[in-house]
Order: sequence, then C-alpha cells, then structure tokens
Amino acid sequence: MTWLLEPEREVPAGLRMAELWARPGILRMPGAPHPMGGILAKRAGFEALYISGGATSSLLGLPDLGLVSLEELCFFTRATVRATGLPVLVDADTGFGPPLNVMRTVRELEAAGAGAVQIEDQHQPKKCGHLNDKKLCAPEEMAERIAAARRARRHIRIMARTDAVAQEGIEAAIARAQLYVRAGADAIFPEALAREEDFRRFAAALDVPLLANMTEFGRTPMFTADQFEAWGFRIVIWPATAFRAEAATLTEVYATLARDGSIAAMLPRLQTRAQLYEVLGYSEHEALDGSLVASRLPGGA
Repeated sequence: MTWLLEPEREVPAGLRMAELWARPGILRMPGAPHPMGGILAKRAGFEALYISGGATSSLLGLPDLGLVSLEELCFFTRATVRATGLPVLVDADTGFGPPLNVMRTVRELEAAGAGAVQIEDQHQPKKCGHLNDKKLCAPEEMAERIAAARRARRHIRIMARTDAVAQEGIEAAIARAQLYVRAGADAIFPEALAREEDFRRFAAALDVPLLANMTEFGRTPMFTADQFEAWGFRIVIWPATAFRAEAATLTEVYATLARDGSIAAMLPRLQTRAQLYEVLGYSEHEALDGSLVASRLPGGA
C-alpha cells in the first residue's frame, strides 16, 4: 500500500522495535542507505532497518567524523520510515551535544518515526569504531547522555554503543555497558569486537539485548548471524554493505560510460524501468489521481 493511504499505526515504532528485540532468535537489520534501499530490503524479507551515520555521511560526500546534522539525519529517517513502514534504528553518533541536545535528538528522531536511537561514548569529532585513536568520553558523561535520552523518550528505544574495547580493554568496556544499562539503556552495542570469546563475555555480563556489528573491512571477522545468536546476541547489523555495493557499481558504471560512451556493456546488470516502477508502485500512485492516464512502458524498458 502506498504511504499516501496508509493509516496511522496503532503501535508506535519504538514498541514495535522492542517486540522484535524480544522475539526468539536474532533480528537481522541491514543498513538502508536511502529510502529506495529500505524498500528493497523490505522486499527481501527484512523486518527492521539500520540507518548508519557512516553511510549517511558518505551519501552526503562527507567522511564519518560526526559532520552530519540532526536535520539531515531526520530527513533520511523520515523518508525511509515513510517508504517502508518498518521500525528503524538510527545512528545518532554522540547525540549531537550535551544532555539537552541529546534530549532534542531523541524527540526529533522519534517524531521522524525512528524506532530506536543509537548513542555512543566518544567525543567529537567522533570516528568510525573500527579505526584507531578514538577519543572516549568519561563513562559518567556517557551515562548522563543515556539518562537524558531516557527522560526525553516516549516510546523510542535507547541503544548505547561503547567503543571502549580497543582503548580500555574488554573488562572496562563491560563495566561501561553495565553503567549505561543502569542509566536507562534498553540495549547495548559493543563496537569492534574481534573474538568469539569477547562476544560471549559481553553476553554473559549483560541481561539486555546486545547488537553485533558485522561491518566489512573492519576489526570483526566475517561471522554469521547464526554465530552471533549462538554467542548470546539478539541483533546483528550490516551497516554499510548496501552502500558499498552501490558505490562499487556506480564506479564501474561511470568508468564504462567514460571508456565506451555507452552503457550497453552493463545493460544486463541494470534495473529495468519496469522493475523500478513495480518496486515504487507507480501504477498504484497513478490510480489515485483520475487526471492521470495509465502510463505505457516503452519497448524493452
């Protein structure tokens, strides 16, 4: 159904996300770099999505250093939720400032339709969790961010991410996570774990849903969703996989055009016009407006 006709949902996104986290098994959440990606992920059977700060930064032509604004993040969230109707977990980096700013971040993302917000324990400028030389804030400062987020939220879930494993070790990272839970976090995201033992230790120490980040080319080896589930994790994300695939394909497309002056060599790999219109519900939207005549596709589209 087109979102132009979809009724308001009785169960808010945060409660729908909580239900998914509480179900048996592991929740698989791919990154949706944009609303179209979200639609395709939904069609593949996924029930929830992840909006990555790194992927969003890259789409805007910016490095992942906390340069995305709250309004830009809300735009991507609002558009993805509108296009898919799925609950989304949104990467809000450090929360866009001190506690009052964090409270506004929570309210704005909740209004944009987010089901959960992720806040991390770095200082600005933040860095990708799989890089070196991250600057961590004090555990108490992060706990204040989480407490502020919890106070501001109506239904959105609070995901606390800790980047402390690389800098401070596994025990300190677990202690931080336990503090964040006491401050009000609904779930924990331990970033850049590299060993099965570390995943198992986190699961043994915490009684809230845990998120595993299966990003490519980082510190975490290529583990599977089933492995993470066996080790006690409830959620797994692939935050930038779709964006990386898209960027690699675009690189090849532009190189082909520059070399050949034609895209003929790659035509079999392109989504057809008919496929695009079917994904977007083109005819369904046309039918809503009696002034529009149903479109006919050109031959071979």
